[in-house]
Amino acid sequence: MPFDPCARWALATAAAIVSLSTGMPAQTPQRGGPPAAPPAPTRADILRGEYGELRANNDLLAYHLDVRVDPVKKFINGKNTIKFRMLKDATRVQLDLYANLNVDKIVWADTTLKYEREINTVFVDFPSTLKAGQLVSIDFYYSGTPTSNGRFGGFTFGEDPAGRPWIYSACEGQGAAIWWPNKDQWRDEVEDMEISVAIPSDLIDVSNGRFEKKTDLGDGYTRWDWMVHYPINNYDVSVNIGKYEHFADRVGDLTMDFYALPEDLDKAKSQFAQAKGMIQAYTHYFGEYPFIKDGYKLVQVPYSGMEHQTAVTYGNGFHNGYGRPPYDWTGVGISTKFDFIIIHESGHEWFGNAVSAADVSDMWIHEGWTTYLECLYVEYTYGKDDYVKYVNGYKSHVRNDRPIITARGVHAEPPQDMYFKGALFLHTLRNATNDDRTFLNAIHDFFQTFKYQNIMTEDVVAFFNKRLGRDLTPVFNQYLRHTAIPVLELQFDDPNHTVMYRWKADEANFTMPVRVRQNGQSQMIEPTQQWKTMKTTVGKDQFEVATDEFFVDVVKQ
Repeated sequence: MPFDPCARWALATAAAIVSLSTGMPAQTPQRGGPPAAPPAPTRADILRGEYGELRANNDLLAYHLDVRVDPVKKFINGKNTIKFRMLKDATRVQLDLYANLNVDKIVWADTTLKYEREINTVFVDFPSTLKAGQLVSIDFYYSGTPTSNGRFGGFTFGEDPAGRPWIYSACEGQGAAIWWPNKDQWRDEVEDMEISVAIPSDLIDVSNGRFEKKTDLGDGYTRWDWMVHYPINNYDVSVNIGKYEHFADRVGDLTMDFYALPEDLDKAKSQFAQAKGMIQAYTHYFGEYPFIKDGYKLVQVPYSGMEHQTAVTYGNGFHNGYGRPPYDWTGVGISTKFDFIIIHESGHEWFGNAVSAADVSDMWIHEGWTTYLECLYVEYTYGKDDYVKYVNGYKSHVRNDRPIITARGVHAEPPQDMYFKGALFLHTLRNATNDDRTFLNAIHDFFQTFKYQNIMTEDVVAFFNKRLGRDLTPVFNQYLRHTAIPVLELQFDDPNHTVMYRWKADEANFTMPVRVRQNGQSQMIEPTQQWKTMKTTVGKDQFEVATDEFFVDVVKQ
């Protein structure tokens, strides 16, 4: 989300600092400060965020979104065929469509169904009880003018610099229901999806999945048909409609398709070449690109970028780095070596799209991991020293103002620390493991284990506890469920050449190895929350804690 982070909610020019994919603030915040109380959830937050019985009583199987987009009237109409399997006996299910859009009718077999609307929720009623195990297919017809709001516009009828129609969706924050009817939550994804978009015949639509065909409808419109062969987040479903030029490449069996405005084609051919190295880097760490049947696409848009599955969008101005000139996003001289949006938003193909959080409260699984993927890209491409500089450059972006994991059952965006603090936590976990091969093998297998699944933080913790052979639950909890990072307290007794050490942390039973250095030598120690003592050959000014390897605070006395 997008910032992904995954960047998500404001129109941006290439020269402006904007959120990447989740609406991250543009300014560089200061670390520390009083915790900010989250706002009280609204009824709309609960309706969208709660996985109640009217969502949980069914399991999504497939969508076929068939929509017609009129740039002149700024109007869409069509239907979504929704297929699901009942998990419990019930007569009602919960779907979603923004209140400003019309529900034209909902049809099951030959029966027009009754429904009730509350805010952006649509409760669909069946005339008889649907039985557990029953397969159901309904056609949800709708129409209207979608709301254009948020950082990236939700669903926007815009124009390109030459005055041609340029229509796009980017709705992670607002929800997919801002422009099409669906089960608008994170826990349940369809197994596959068809997307059909009818548009004026002089335009091109680029959507998710594999392009199948285009059909001249004989009325000045052409329908573009796309097939998604994998599970997909509803907010990843996208249209990108414009006067695009297309070019292509490949990495082995993976097709790579690129779309840019005609005036920007040469710049795109040069800048988009970085996508090939990105694919190679992430494949090195995590295995084959996860959506090889659908291919990889990179599509020019007028906002910063978004991780729409297999149709990643790009608006970083065809320059390296990110933000304002000189585009040094992390401030350590590494960011300008590559195009941040290509590397970050594409990283979500692995984390966010293939491995997905089951609830927005665990969004760090998307954003913290993908921010760490940037760091791995730097390591693969430029070496370990640049990796260390780059990941530590993110410390200045950490606020430590509230916990990364938010309340479940409420749709509320987690704090921006899910990006940077999340990545620094994974960097810390890597060094606490004290064996790069073990850690890198573990993150590879973590991805392969949960690919195409929707998971919670508890699943992440259980995997690494088992894989690394120790109870890391207090470590995960301290970084993700508390505001402060752990503090290593040191008390020096220079006459006796000793130092006492312990962790100060909010989490009970917190313990974590950490590296210290003296006289050019380093060693791992394992502080707990009880005082321990070790010999030292240097005074407190020369005794170093490896804060380049561990995201911790240090207090010396």
